[in-house]
Amino acid sequence: MLLSFAVSSLKSRAKSVVLTFLSLLISISVLLSVEHVRMQAESSFSRTVSDVDLIVGAPSGQLNLMLYSIFRMGSPTNNISYESVEMLKGHSQVEWVIPISLGDSHHGFRVLGTSQDYFEHYKYGDKQRLTFASGQPFAGVFGAVIGADVAKKLGYHVGDKIVIAHGTGMVSFTNHDQSPFTITGILAATGTPVDKTVHVSLEGIEAMHLSPSKLKPIVANPDDTSNPLIQPDDVTAVMLGLKSKFATFTLQRELNNYQDDRLMAILPGVAMAELWKMMGTVENLLRIISVLVLVSSLFGLSTMLLASMQQREKEIAVLRILGAGGGTIFMLLLTEALLIAIAASVVSTSLLTVLFSVSKGWLASEYGLFMSANFFSVHNAIVIGAVLAATIVTTLLPAIDAYRKAIHSRL
Repeated sequence: MLLSFAVSSLKSRAKSVVLTFLSLLISISVLLSVEHVRMQAESSFSRTVSDVDLIVGAPSGQLNLMLYSIFRMGSPTNNISYESVEMLKGHSQVEWVIPISLGDSHHGFRVLGTSQDYFEHYKYGDKQRLTFASGQPFAGVFGAVIGADVAKKLGYHVGDKIVIAHGTGMVSFTNHDQSPFTITGILAATGTPVDKTVHVSLEGIEAMHLSPSKLKPIVANPDDTSNPLIQPDDVTAVMLGLKSKFATFTLQRELNNYQDDRLMAILPGVAMAELWKMMGTVENLLRIISVLVLVSSLFGLSTMLLASMQQREKEIAVLRILGAGGGTIFMLLLTEALLIAIAASVVSTSLLTVLFSVSKGWLASEYGLFMSANFFSVHNAIVIGAVLAATIVTTLLPAIDAYRKAIHSRL
C-alpha cells in the first residue's frame, strides 16, 4: 500500500521527479564509472606486459628498469653483456629470452632492437600475442616493424624506408642516413607502448653505428646477419619466460648474485604494483570528485522533497484522515527518495554495462584499458548500497518535516 501510494505521489510531480532522477542518474554513473575504471585500470596497467616472469637488466632500481624496458620511459644507466644473454638462453630453467636494446629513436618514437623471439613470445593484456595489421616480422639486418601509432601518425606503409636517429629526443643532429631501414610489417593496435615503438634487429642496431667503410659491405648484403661486425656486445635488458613459475624466486636470487656481470632481476607484477601505488593521489582525487558530485545530487533530492512539502499539506491531511500516523508519513518520504535512487542506480548500471560492452575494444586498442563490461559485481553492489544509505541520510530532514506537519495536522 505504502509503495503504490509513493509511486502515485511521484507521478503527480513528474517534472521535478524526472529532473531529480536525471541528476542522480548522472552522479551515480560518474561514481560507478570512476570506481570501475579505477579498479580495471589498475588491472590493465599491470597487463601492459603479460606472461613475462622476470626482467633482467643492469642494477638501477626496479622502477627504473620497468619504466625503460616496458614503458620506454627514461634511459638505462648501463647495459648488460651479451654473454649474460647467452648464459640465460642456455639456463636450464629458462624457456625463452627476449633481448632489448634501446638508445635510438625515429621522429620521437623509441627504437627497440630485439630478436624474432619478441614477436613469438611477447604478450600483453590477457596473454594476447602480437598480431600484424599488415606485413610480417623483420628479416635480415635492415628490416623494421613499426607499431600502430607510428604508422598512423607518420603515414607509413609496408615497404617504406625510414632513417633512425641517435638518441631519444624529438630532434637529433645525428641521423644514420647511410643505413636506412625498410618497413616489413605494421603491428595491430595494442593500446600499449608497443604501438609507439619502432622494432629492428639487434644486428641492425649494431650495423647503423659502424663507420661508413665497415657499413658498406653490410648494406650491400643485408640478408647476412652472421657478420662478426654486427654481433651485439651488450643489450639494455632481457625479458624471460621460465619453464616453471616455482623457479622464479630461485632464479631471481641467482641472477642478483651473478658474479660474471652486474645483473638485477625483477618481477614485473611487483614493480607494476609499486608504480601504481605511487599514483594513489590521483586515484583518491577522482574518488573525491565523484563523491562530491553524488552528494550535490542527493542534496538536490532533499531540496526537491522539502520544496514539495508546502504543496503536499492537503495530501498529508487526507492521509491523516484515512488513519495514517506520523510514522507512515515519515516512511512515505523515505520510500519516495529510495525509489528514485534505486531507479537511478538500476538504469545507471544498465547503461554503463551497454556502454562499456560497446567501447571495450576501442578502449583496449586506443588506451590500453582492458575493461570488463560487468558492472554487476560485489564492489559495485557495495557502492550502490552506500548510495542508498546516503539517500536515507539526506532525506531525513524532509521526512522529519513531513512527520511534524502530520502531527500538526492532527491537532
